[in-house]
Amino acid sequence: MGSDKYIPLFETKRARGLVLYRSFAVTLSVSICLILFYRVSYMPEDGEEGRWFWIGLLGAELWFGFYWVLTQALRWSQVHRFTFKDRLSQRCEKYLPRVDVFVCTADPTIEPPVMVINTVLSAMAYDYPPEKLAIYLSDDAGSDLTFYALLEASIFAKQWIPYCKKFNVQPRSPAAYLVSKSPPHDGGGQSQTRDFLSIKILIDSKDPCSTDIDGSALPTLVYLAREKRPQHFHNFKAGAMNALIRVSSKISNGQIILNLDCDMYSNDPLTVRDALCFFLDEEKSHDIAFVQFPQCFANVTKNDPYSSSLRVITDVEFHGTDGCGGPLYIGTGCFHRRDTLCGREFNQDSKIDWKKHDDHKRQQSVHELEAETKTLASCTYEHNTQWGNEMGLKYGCPVEDVITGLSIQCKGWKSVYLNPERKAFLGLAPSTLPQVLVQHKRWSEGDFQILLSKYSPAWYAHGRISLGLQLGYCCYCLWAPNCLATLYYSIIPSLCLLKGISLFPQVSSPWILPFAYVIFGKYINSLVEFVWADGTVLGWWNDQRMWLYKRTSSYLFATIDTILKKLGFGDTAFAITDKVADEDVSKRYEKEIMEFGATSPMFVVLSTLAMLNLFCLVGAVKKLIMNESFVRLHETMPLQILLCGVLVLVNLPLYQGLLLRKDRGRMPSSVTVKSSAVALLVCATFSFLH
Repeated sequence: MGSDKYIPLFETKRARGLVLYRSFAVTLSVSICLILFYRVSYMPEDGEEGRWFWIGLLGAELWFGFYWVLTQALRWSQVHRFTFKDRLSQRCEKYLPRVDVFVCTADPTIEPPVMVINTVLSAMAYDYPPEKLAIYLSDDAGSDLTFYALLEASIFAKQWIPYCKKFNVQPRSPAAYLVSKSPPHDGGGQSQTRDFLSIKILIDSKDPCSTDIDGSALPTLVYLAREKRPQHFHNFKAGAMNALIRVSSKISNGQIILNLDCDMYSNDPLTVRDALCFFLDEEKSHDIAFVQFPQCFANVTKNDPYSSSLRVITDVEFHGTDGCGGPLYIGTGCFHRRDTLCGREFNQDSKIDWKKHDDHKRQQSVHELEAETKTLASCTYEHNTQWGNEMGLKYGCPVEDVITGLSIQCKGWKSVYLNPERKAFLGLAPSTLPQVLVQHKRWSEGDFQILLSKYSPAWYAHGRISLGLQLGYCCYCLWAPNCLATLYYSIIPSLCLLKGISLFPQVSSPWILPFAYVIFGKYINSLVEFVWADGTVLGWWNDQRMWLYKRTSSYLFATIDTILKKLGFGDTAFAITDKVADEDVSKRYEKEIMEFGATSPMFVVLSTLAMLNLFCLVGAVKKLIMNESFVRLHETMPLQILLCGVLVLVNLPLYQGLLLRKDRGRMPSSVTVKSSAVALLVCATFSFLH
């Protein structure tokens, strides 16, 4: 074999079983069409009972059918990526690019400094030339506690890093390594916070005195608390990231940028080299803007009661987007080319000659650099500039990451999804139901705002990215509107069951076959996907419950808030997911007991729906017993009985929280009273009017 022959640094393979899946998808699509044909053909005439309910079901089924088509874009062309780090070391070790790691934190009370520092130390301990590695911590709270914790970490790193490399420690987060589980959940306490700008270069890799106990160089370590004033909007995490991009350009100017959430510690010291296989390949890397790793969690229990692992998204759907042009940018665990984050459009000259692209040389001292870069992090620097628009992360959206990734791809760039066997990063998943619902409200609300913005994948991205990727983006951007059809299907069939109004084919009708095929085919396929992604059967059942809860609460409020904002009745907000849980909550989480414990409008909606379906099922059973008409009801309304029964079964943890539990994690009694009263009122009113 000649030494000049091209050997790729990464490989792309099509997922197995695509032909079988596509055949199944086609047959299910045909069945959906038959259901719609039935719904139109057998619609009650004007004046007949149930006509308007029937029309509503037709609308819901049209939506479900449309959304089913969108989801196929996430499954139709799945690919898997594999890297060859040994080839990278052999060919590129002498000219590896500089890498800047950005870690962002915003509140020491819900993002404990001990957790943040573990993430920073895990990044400092990468198996990568330290003179080419720089770690930046953005502290938007300006917390003294966080700063001094980082200062102590810079001292501890002198012993921790050589220890990790000598004994090949994995993972390299001290807390995760020492206790073999996620970082402690204890809070950070009340920290004093500062509202003035602060930049401190705690370790400078160019300083010959910045060495560990073995005399080896240490990575650069920088603390940044950007200036924030009440009269200047700071743009949340996107503003922090953009300040880091500017400040780092003067200090280390890494050609590659990795950004991490403060709880997302590195779980593999070779992850940087995995990512570089995609940027440094001589033939296939010229159009790759970013490499996205999955968002995984260290504290997820076996059956994952809140479906926090996002198994189907990370192990199925993102592989599908990768086959259509690249995954979404999800805001953490992502390696970027610096120039693409700064707004560069793709062209044939976009390929970087990494052998010659190491021209960052600075003569300033540390103190001079700290003084010079303060201007770049001031609250007025971005005025009358393109930052937040054509440069850096986009502003004005709760999911700044997704809209930024879309705009990069619309400039002609591609992205890559790498899901290695050993997870690259591990974070902390929410451990209570309120945290999960608030998190998904923010995600779905932000995605829906993207759909209605000038950067909408429905029109802005048309012709700029592939049709499959365009549909994939729309699938996530339409999470929120899914609430309407789901709410209708969760309420009306059950109420009609209580009243004896049939909305589906009888058991003896051949038209029941397409309904049965769609129901069982869809859920069997869903179960197979979930188990294939290393989930459990009980975990899949929990996933279905959370699918219902998110659609009928988080997505509902996300839709309402988005519409209100469009009408000028609200402002963009950014909700930080709490990373702290007390001891009792943690124990219940480990036992997989669902945590309620707080009064929330979302809980009122969920509880009302649960109680309504329970009352409808009990009422129907009572009629069966009293009227001795089980056979007739069984024949005329089998699917309504099945639907109402499943809705009751899936809500068992909710009934326990409402009616049976006595611990602090139960549903508040006020929610029980409100939901029961509303559900009874709705059932009584429906029975009276019809």
